Amino acid sequence: MGRREHIGDAGVGLIARDGVHALTHLQVDTEAGLPRGSTSYYARTRRDLLALVVNRLSEGSQADIDDLEIPASVSRQEAAEIVVGVLEHMARRADAQAARGALLFELRDDVELRELLTAEAPVRQPLTRLAERVLLAAGVNQASAHAPDLVGLVDALLMYQAAKAAPVNARRVLRAYLEGLD
Repeated sequence: MGRREHIGDAGVGLIARDGVHALTHLQVDTEAGLPRGSTSYYARTRRDLLALVVNRLSEGSQADIDDLEIPASVSRQEAAEIVVGVLEHMARRADAQAARGALLFELRDDVELRELLTAEAPVRQPLTRLAERVLLAAGVNQASAHAPDLVGLVDALLMYQAAKAAPVNARRVLRAYLEGLD
């Protein structure tokens, strides 16, 4: 891992623990165990630092779905189990999910950076293709039309878990969603 990634990871941890307001160059230097001024070399402005953290979050999310095999045919319940597995795997990166949630609100007026966490996130297309493969394997009609909705549902469940809003049975929610599709 390079210095830029190390700084990004430190920023993610800092946001997850202390909130977006704590994300300063000096705090990231301290969190990363780097000499004072190191973060400023890689991210001159606060927005540059936010972009570095946003990009690091996207890289980590992509790694969550690499190498996932989907059988050619599955029942709707088996499809739900596959999606629950993806959800549980992504939820293990609790700091990343918490930081992403905080950044979504912080960046609501910065269209460019917010889109890198949502619709234009580098991981969004691979996740949508994965969802489409799961839906096709489960025999869902118009799988490509439903795939973005399934990604949105998983994203909402992840955010709900990261925020520790209240207990939600993701397995039951996903089974009900998949059973309701044509």
